Amino acid sequence: MRKYLFLATALFFWLVLFDSSLHAQEKLRYSCSAQVYEAFEKERLDVFTKATGIPVDLFIASSSSSVNRLMYGYSDVASTARGLFYPLKESGYLETPFCRDPLAVIVNSSSPLNGIMEEQLVRIFSGDVNNWKSVGGPDEPIVVVIPAKNTAAFENFERMAMKKKDIRYDLMAYQSTLVIDVVRRFPSAISFIASGAIATTEGVKVLKVNGLSPKERGYPFYQEFYFVTKGKPEGAAKTFIDFALSEKGRAIIDKRGMIPVKP
Repeated sequence: MRKYLFLATALFFWLVLFDSSLHAQEKLRYSCSAQVYEAFEKERLDVFTKATGIPVDLFIASSSSSVNRLMYGYSDVASTARGLFYPLKESGYLETPFCRDPLAVIVNSSSPLNGIMEEQLVRIFSGDVNNWKSVGGPDEPIVVVIPAKNTAAFENFERMAMKKKDIRYDLMAYQSTLVIDVVRRFPSAISFIASGAIATTEGVKVLKVNGLSPKERGYPFYQEFYFVTKGKPEGAAKTFIDFALSEKGRAIIDKRGMIPVKP
């Protein structure tokens, strides 16, 4: 009897250790949009790993590059600041919306301006206006800074604010969130970026648009953030997405001034 009890006990502990070993070996390969990362993933990834024990192999890139890495098998899940194109949906890729975030217009914190109208914004980014004096600012040349044209931030701004009108610019940052550093260093600069990415950033100011701050109802420019997987998420990818949509994950989104979205 003791022999069987010993064997049963040994088997139980072996199964527990085996299961723990499998869980410890599980890892999430995550390709993350730069905007999404700056908005809240810095904090959320740490909380996720502490809560689940699953380490995250992170790669930060543009939305399009993040999805491409998923397509070529380098990631289990990608995040993007724009929806999937129809052919990818037809091929079985699944997008899970999780957040809406205003696309903020930013200037250097030394700027005396606090707001701008949509029409003025179009004139600035189209090159029709090139001095701040024309829109109520100081007599200084405007330095237009944009993220790379393959980023979701650029594509969303071009579509929503410019209505596909060509953008003329002075400086281009290869990654969307790098525009924050450029605007911080150039007193006459203007750019745009996800509102959540600058929630705790010093040296830049968010302009009201049409008299509305990004937090107010009726603000004109919003992006939606998505997770993308090949088919229905499984394993570590499912655990990660479930966590993002949980109360803990949504609380982080709320704290950064963004709007959680239920899929």
